[in-house]
Amino acid sequence: MREIQDSELLQHYLETFEIKPILNDELLPHLTLYSYNHGELICTQGDPYNHLYLLVKGKLKIFNTSPEGRTLILSFKTPLDVVGDIEYVQGTDFINTVEAVSEVHMIAIHHRWLKKFASDHTPLLKFLLNVITKKFYVKSSSLSFNLLYPVEVRFASYLLSVCFDEGDALYSGKLSTSHLIDAANLIGTSYRHLNRVIQQLSKEGLVERHKGFIEVKNREGLSELANHRNIYEK
Repeated sequence: MREIQDSELLQHYLETFEIKPILNDELLPHLTLYSYNHGELICTQGDPYNHLYLLVKGKLKIFNTSPEGRTLILSFKTPLDVVGDIEYVQGTDFINTVEAVSEVHMIAIHHRWLKKFASDHTPLLKFLLNVITKKFYVKSSSLSFNLLYPVEVRFASYLLSVCFDEGDALYSGKLSTSHLIDAANLIGTSYRHLNRVIQQLSKEGLVERHKGFIEVKNREGLSELANHRNIYEK
């Protein structure tokens, strides 16, 4: 993580995503722009809540870890989205771990400034209500998606979410095989069955398995298989 001391870039993000109307004038001097590299953690499950984050560039992976060490990926996030919204409203520690999947820029607001200047600021509260209710809607949709569609469709949608970033044309289009157990958990299948699905997709020329990673060979074909839906990316 590094702080980006570039007021013009910060203003660009505020204008592009129409963030200023959400905040108030007292909060604006207390915004900090941070950059995270691929694989860096924005926050960790159980950490004390101290910032509200606005995602303005890149892609995030949201996941939870059980006491036994099992990881469950919950979703992927693209701009504009929020990290720490539920924690801000509930006053709790971070409930999930958030990791940068690509280069990420986040606008951070420390909780002390939120408490001082925005605890009853209606535009911000309405914005957070919309964000939180959208998360519940997406969770419901993803559960239905897992029940109604076959594994190959769900995995195609997962690959589109994790292997590509519309804001980064150089993004690899590859999935490390070390993440296959996470993928199986997310889409609701066994690791063994997922491997059979990968073999089938390879025969169809949609993906190619290499030592250590799976490469997407036909993105449009995957999109058609997934009914043009990236259900895990909301």
